[in-house]
Amino acid sequence: MLIVLICYKGINGNAKKFVDEMISSGIVEEIRKEEGNLRYEYFFPLDDNESVLLVDSWDNQEALDRHHQLPLMNKIKELREKYDLHMEVEKYQSQVDDKDEKYIRR
Repeated sequence: MLIVLICYKGINGNAKKFVDEMISSGIVEEIRKEEGNLRYEYFFPLDDNESVLLVDSWDNQEALDRHHQLPLMNKIKELREKYDLHMEVEKYQSQVDDKDEKYIRR
């Protein structure tokens, strides 16, 4: 599994406005229905009103690559420009194994 963390930063509440439009336009729901998408959720820091964190998880790199090729990505780019958001991105591959399981309460 791939996990992509994207921190969007803006001013004047634009990060929240971006998320609101992503949801109201149906883009978020479309992404969640894509083959290989495991998670697409936004989180707001308690101490920063100008940022939002997107946690985006995919089955594998191929699923993420397909997502990046969709016309939907142009809509997302347009919204990022509209709200003048800047991004910090990190990508991880899940490495949870049997040694970790004894510490995880499910």
